[in-house]
Amino acid sequence: MSIGIEPFIYGGIFIGVLLLVEALYLAFFGKSISANNKVNRRLELLEKGDRREAILAQLRKEMDQHMENRNIPLFSMLADRAQKAAIAFTPKQLVMIMAGLSFVAFMGLTMGTQTSLPVRVLMGAGMGIGGVFMWVNHKAKKRMSLIEEQLPDAVELMVRSLRVGYPFTSAISIVSKEIKDPLATEFGVISDEATYGRDIGEALKHMAERLDMQDLRFLAVAVTIQQQSGGNLAEILEGLAKVIRARFRLFRRVKAITAEAQWSGKFLSGFPVAALIFINVAKPDYYDGVKDHPWFIPACFVVAIMLGLNLIVMRKLVDIKV
Repeated sequence: MSIGIEPFIYGGIFIGVLLLVEALYLAFFGKSISANNKVNRRLELLEKGDRREAILAQLRKEMDQHMENRNIPLFSMLADRAQKAAIAFTPKQLVMIMAGLSFVAFMGLTMGTQTSLPVRVLMGAGMGIGGVFMWVNHKAKKRMSLIEEQLPDAVELMVRSLRVGYPFTSAISIVSKEIKDPLATEFGVISDEATYGRDIGEALKHMAERLDMQDLRFLAVAVTIQQQSGGNLAEILEGLAKVIRARFRLFRRVKAITAEAQWSGKFLSGFPVAALIFINVAKPDYYDGVKDHPWFIPACFVVAIMLGLNLIVMRKLVDIKV
């Protein structure tokens, strides 16, 4: 049962697929699409001389297009994550990229391995689809994490703006210019929508539902209640900022406490696979005495299933709701 260098070829092709997706994204939309860009994407588009209405329409389309196209085959499984990541690729483009990367992975397996055609087809499709899914999931996690971290500062900036006499719409506009992406572009879209007549409470609620973020729902509810019943919005938002910051600290503490268990689960699931690869590279004939046994293949499947269940159980054990 000699595996040789093929596992490394599989890993190299999969990593190449991930890098190719990122390269295509940057090639189509430039570095301004990066969440770490110093100038937020909306302002960069405005600096290029594009019309404000066209930029608003473009950004709204990018933000809302994914959940509106969940009926597209293969796309439904990542529509929610693509929406949270605000992927600028259209759903059809993502499906085409999946197909193209699957073909690239298939050709790489054909040139680099001696596996049978059905295995190459399945592995190529798995790498293409799985690579895009992992890339979108990584983008979504990174973007949501940045938004959670930026939100308390954004609310506090709104409080300071309100206290010096700015109206709430102007406070939103200030936030969209003073902080970085991804939250800057989100608030920039809300500011533009308010300029063209949309109720700002409704716009905030739409953003909260689209991102599925509880702290943003708190903000939308606070603004809506103040609009309907009056009151000192600066004091309301100041209290909200303290609540959000306290929740953020609690989330970080829970994450730190459960980190050991999470990495233990990953290590316990990954170590047998790493040991299997090492054994077959170091001593290819190690399993020759048992590989023809009728229970050998079923036992391999049982081990794989148990490893998968281990990951799921460990994840559930440390998935603490706050």
